[in-house]
Amino acid sequence: MSGLWLFLRLVFATAVVLAPGFAIARALGVRGASATLSWGLLAVGASLLAAFAVSGSLGFALVVLIVIGVAAAPAAIRRGRGTPLHGTGAVALAGAALGLALWHVAGEVGGDGFFHLARVEKLLHLGDLSPARIVEFPDGGLHPGYAFPLWHAFLALIAKVSGASPDEVVVHLPTILVPICALVLFEAARSVFGRTVPAAGATAAGIALVGLSPGHGGALTALALPATAARQLLVPALIALALHAVRQPSAARLASVAAGALVLSVVHPTYTIFVWLPFAGFVAVRYAWTRLELREGIAVLAAIGIPTAAFFAILVPVIGDTTSVSPDADELTRALEHYQGQLRIHSPTSYSIAADVFGRAGAVAVAGLLMIPLAGFAARRRWAAYVVGSSLAVFAITLLPLLFVPFSDLVSLSQSRRFAGFVPFAIALAGGIGVAAAKLGRATPPLALGAGVLLQLTTPGDFGYSLDDGGPALVTWLAVLGAVAALGYGIAYKRPPVEAVAGLATALFLLPVFVHGFSQWTPSPARPASPLSDGLLATIDRVVEPGSIVYSTPEVSYRLAAVAPVYVCVVAPGHVADTGKNRPRERVESFRRFVKTADLAIPRACGADWLIHDKRRFPQLGDKLNELPVAYRDERWTLYRL
Repeated sequence: MSGLWLFLRLVFATAVVLAPGFAIARALGVRGASATLSWGLLAVGASLLAAFAVSGSLGFALVVLIVIGVAAAPAAIRRGRGTPLHGTGAVALAGAALGLALWHVAGEVGGDGFFHLARVEKLLHLGDLSPARIVEFPDGGLHPGYAFPLWHAFLALIAKVSGASPDEVVVHLPTILVPICALVLFEAARSVFGRTVPAAGATAAGIALVGLSPGHGGALTALALPATAARQLLVPALIALALHAVRQPSAARLASVAAGALVLSVVHPTYTIFVWLPFAGFVAVRYAWTRLELREGIAVLAAIGIPTAAFFAILVPVIGDTTSVSPDADELTRALEHYQGQLRIHSPTSYSIAADVFGRAGAVAVAGLLMIPLAGFAARRRWAAYVVGSSLAVFAITLLPLLFVPFSDLVSLSQSRRFAGFVPFAIALAGGIGVAAAKLGRATPPLALGAGVLLQLTTPGDFGYSLDDGGPALVTWLAVLGAVAALGYGIAYKRPPVEAVAGLATALFLLPVFVHGFSQWTPSPARPASPLSDGLLATIDRVVEPGSIVYSTPEVSYRLAAVAPVYVCVVAPGHVADTGKNRPRERVESFRRFVKTADLAIPRACGADWLIHDKRRFPQLGDKLNELPVAYRDERWTLYRL
């Protein structure tokens, strides 16, 4: 019953926080989950900005958000109800069912989740809010990717409205976000195909790619984290709005595109660039093939580019303080060694993405690559231009060192390597099967089922952080050559594909992927439970004031800031922005000196009020810390007051 009550509270809170976005979108006459999500997050951002302006609290931001919704409501009511896209209800129901199934495999918070939880905790519990108040270190700087904590504010508002703890929100909000994910994927696919059956197939392929192929719920379990939310929610939402504006241009739709672009830029800045470049490729190929939609495409590119450029201009000082952007020789060497499994390195000044990276996501990605050349047989179709144009843009930038090196200098190597994932695999798969159905007729479904089984068995994918066993490199190069060939062949007109056969073939192809995904429908073992004891956490909650500074190991500090609104002094470099103010490596070296010497001047230099000692890892410190007053002690942990 407690799980049901938490679920209902999260549903209610999400509806409350996104309601102003729904009202704004409806007032503008723009319908759909993509518009609601984009305008909703923009309203959250405006509310948070107002709180920052007056050094207010999250409660003040919530009041501003409600005022925005109330102000938009009359115009929304006057607009009345619109007609939803055909198939929206079925997609929403399927997404809701998958989301409910996800509750069982949510597991624990892990990885970057602690970094983001720390920001949510501070937004929720601290007053006098400002961007500088919610960083990790008391003397640290802003993270270039999360300088304005928009998505963190979204999570914090849901926690405040629902009464759930931030970790409950991060773990279980994906159940509510999965239906939204399915809807924005469907809206993007529907905008590019213009028809329901292939759009549904592409939606299923997109869900299979990120949620079923990896097992254990895949990226869907991390939908509450900003990087995943940006990729799986905000990117398809922006693409849906952009394609809709190309199909039916209007000022309201272009404004919605700009809203979606600004929101995506704030939540995850580089991903807006990763949307703009493939979309520019689509506009170019669409015009080259059909002489259509050039003006509309340029308008959409401007609507994406202008707010993105404006936000990047604001970020310039923070970006300039980041070592991974325009790196020096030492930082470049470190990055190349760190990502060497995903790169083809010719020299320190000449490197590119390894071809086997593109198929690393398994059967859907490999099949999508193989289907790209078939887009040339449907050159009059918008989806074909989108597949070929987007793919060629991604291939050119990632596979040619002449382009990839300066691109990596601009956005950092850790981000540029992710651009390979912006090939439109799901659209290519659904569209390519449609072309095959037009050629092969009723033979397509059994062939698709056989191909799905074969690819799932032979190319299950590699979903680890490093790349050990990627997809077939040959398939990537066939896709590159096929895309180039399709670009030339696309002048020829071919009859449209047969939808019913294509839809069945897509479903049968995806069946082995879904079977594989649900056969591993268990919590991920990669996210273990927290080692911090309940007694320690209860004591910290009772005696440690919000905004206090706590000194401990990098691992403990990282987890602690995620469950208490405190500042820490040391975090592993991989979990914090490597900026001049943060100095993560210097902080780790200082901690190592503390372990050797027990010199209390080191934590005091950071301004620490409290110290947590892990007796299991560093038993030698116990005798040297006895002079400090003890606030809590158990078999493993001791909390000292400094």
